[in-house]
Amino acid sequence: MMYQVMKQETNYGTNGSDNTKLLDQRSKRLPMKLFRGPCHAEHILQTLNSYRQDGIFTDVVLVMGKQRFPCHQATLSANSAYFRAMFSVKAEEGCQSIVNLQAMPATSMSLVLDYMYGGDVSIQEDNVEGLLELSNLLQIPRLKDACITFLERQLHPCNCLGIMRFANSFSISSLVEKSRRLVLEGFVEVSHHEEFLELDAKELGACLSSDWLVVPKEEVVLEALMRWVRHDVASRRGALKDLLEYVRLPLLDPLYFLEKVEVDGIIHQSKECHSLLQEARKYYVLGEETNSQRCRPRRFMELAEMIVVIGGCDKNGFLKLPFVDVFHPESGQWKPLPSLPGYTKSEFAACTLKNDVYISGGHINTRDVWLLSSRLNVWLKVACLQKGRWRHKMTALCGKIYTVGGYDGFYRLASMECYDSFLNSWTTVAPLPLAVSSAAVVSCLGQLYVIGGALDDSTNTDKVQCYDPEENQWRILSPAPFSQRCINAVSLDNLIYVVGGLLSQVFSYNPLNDTWSKVASLSRPLESCGVTVCHGKIFILGGRDENGQGTDKVFALDVATGTLEPQPPLQRCTSYHGCGTILRHTSR
Repeated sequence: MMYQVMKQETNYGTNGSDNTKLLDQRSKRLPMKLFRGPCHAEHILQTLNSYRQDGIFTDVVLVMGKQRFPCHQATLSANSAYFRAMFSVKAEEGCQSIVNLQAMPATSMSLVLDYMYGGDVSIQEDNVEGLLELSNLLQIPRLKDACITFLERQLHPCNCLGIMRFANSFSISSLVEKSRRLVLEGFVEVSHHEEFLELDAKELGACLSSDWLVVPKEEVVLEALMRWVRHDVASRRGALKDLLEYVRLPLLDPLYFLEKVEVDGIIHQSKECHSLLQEARKYYVLGEETNSQRCRPRRFMELAEMIVVIGGCDKNGFLKLPFVDVFHPESGQWKPLPSLPGYTKSEFAACTLKNDVYISGGHINTRDVWLLSSRLNVWLKVACLQKGRWRHKMTALCGKIYTVGGYDGFYRLASMECYDSFLNSWTTVAPLPLAVSSAAVVSCLGQLYVIGGALDDSTNTDKVQCYDPEENQWRILSPAPFSQRCINAVSLDNLIYVVGGLLSQVFSYNPLNDTWSKVASLSRPLESCGVTVCHGKIFILGGRDENGQGTDKVFALDVATGTLEPQPPLQRCTSYHGCGTILRHTSR
């Protein structure tokens, strides 16, 4: 009848018979589909659900406690890999279709069955944990994912610790990571909620130890730890020392340390904590010489390690540069600092002491010494050297600055001077056994090391000279595996690293056993490059190649892997420059 009506309607056209033939052909080729879309599936599920509720055609009973749930094996198996595997085995064994699930909560199972049979399931705060637990056990991925999504949307500083713990128990890596990120990023607020006080020592240690903890200053971390301890002093006092190791006490404001930490009864009653307090006191006196992870700011603190590059020569080595720049490795940004004062300089000595930058020399027989104050951001002139020198080196040791060797226009120098910043004066100390210029000079483990250097215009040495400041005496150690000048050295984790001198390798020296080893290979030889330690890596900045051409390239050496990572370049090609690391507020 429907076909006849359609046929009559086509007869009104001018080519009615042709249209009718075409329609007849199409009707024969194309089948007509009923219930297109989800309507049919929904109808079937609704019917099955009504059968389940009325106990019609059911072939399995789920038993939980006193509750029994008649169901259909086919429906359960279609939704759950757990039931699919179970019923496959039971069918082979000919077992009765009664399944005891005593360990599962009946209220959650009722909701899960509603979901399986197409009913609406409302995921809420009071049922999400049960639904997630059951969907995880029964292997119902879509319901499990929906529960995870619900929990992700509920994440807040007041509950992120609990959700992270819950996600850990079910190995839900995505939810663990999102919770952990909120804990770290919102630590200031998280640490004031009740959940924080209920952490165990291991969980708290995982938070406090992270370099990615977002706090404006380290005082926030210490106060959070002490709130946790005071919540249950009797049982938590024993964990204080281990947890206090994760607090970077040297970065506390000295006045805060004096007024809050030094007088804290709980801390002082723990004798195990005294070494940590002593480390902080040492840092306040010696600054960057204190070799500890606790002296390095966290990545998102207002205070950050930054690299200062001072002066140097241009690409061709003729023009002396007055520029001073500071580099923040985390942001990859360079910013200008006040230019070098006085005359233009080259091959001067530079070092850092108590977060200030010092330079000396820069011309033959020059005695001038300048200080770049990190607090005032200005250059200040301090006491002059007793002996004018050039191509010498400086390093900080035991809270003082030592100026070593150099050249006075006629001879290589063996003399060494010591600067006391409290007295603003230089004094002469024991001279080098072997006079050198352009050597590598570095302090490590309370000793001063002079490595290699030039003996005259054409001869270099492989000697390693070691100075003991307490004895005011020198000794000669095992020779270096090279004889070079224009080299530089830094100390990291009680090892000395040497680069430059047109060496194609980075070498390390272990003062404890007097041995050398190769650490990494450079893409091309360099000399007169800047070297400093920042964020636990060795930065190699600028320098010039075997053709005498300066470079603006910067690399960060990860000593654990021996890999060199390219960094944002210098502001200009630079060699014979000063280099050091200071702490600086990121907002400046």
